[in-house]
Amino acid sequence: MCTLVVLHRPGHPWPLLLAANRDEMLDRAWDAPAAHWPERPGVIGGRDHLAGGTWLAINRAGVVASVLNRQGSLGPKLGKRSRGELPLIALAEDSAEAAAAAITGLDAGEWRRFNMVIADRHGAYFVRGLATGAPHAERLAPGLAMVTARDPNDLTSPRVARHLPRLKAASPPKPPDDWESWRAIIADRSGAIESQFTIEPQGGFGTISSSLLALPEIGAPVWLFAPEAPDIAAFVPVALGQG
Repeated sequence: MCTLVVLHRPGHPWPLLLAANRDEMLDRAWDAPAAHWPERPGVIGGRDHLAGGTWLAINRAGVVASVLNRQGSLGPKLGKRSRGELPLIALAEDSAEAAAAAITGLDAGEWRRFNMVIADRHGAYFVRGLATGAPHAERLAPGLAMVTARDPNDLTSPRVARHLPRLKAASPPKPPDDWESWRAIIADRSGAIESQFTIEPQGGFGTISSSLLALPEIGAPVWLFAPEAPDIAAFVPVALGQG
């Protein structure tokens, strides 16, 4: 169960902040964020080796797209397309609004159930795919949203119930360099595994990487990436001027 946090602040010099932990099988191979898709110039993201898709990526227009599994849908399934395709499809567009519309025009039955967060400087969208019919998109209200394998801010998730109040009470990060208020929370692996933000490895599954990403009102985005769990690895800048 991956976890994503998005904060939208209209009118702020940094209107969009995002943090994401990727939880996956520990032996599933992947590449750190870079320009991995020559056929998609300007798209930078992490690449999964299994099907060549991504869990989180950004394009040169400043649109960010991420995909998460919904409950009970971990891993690939015979006859279904890889959900890692979905952010790449979204990032063919030059706004979050257009990207969300592109996803809702697909047949959700081609993929296992998924959640997506698609965002740019102007706002963020949550997209839900339930493996039948068309995906549904909703614009997230300004403020803080936390997404796991359920809908945004769903307090029936022990992880959301525990950490959403902490995130709301914390001082927002101050990009480009000061992310400590969020980093301390997303690196927390204390307590029962259902409520851990960083998942303690169990059964070959755990938190394998983490991202902190900020979109400014004017200028270049900032993406800091930890290639292991965020309580272990240092965050390093992702080169966004390539591709």
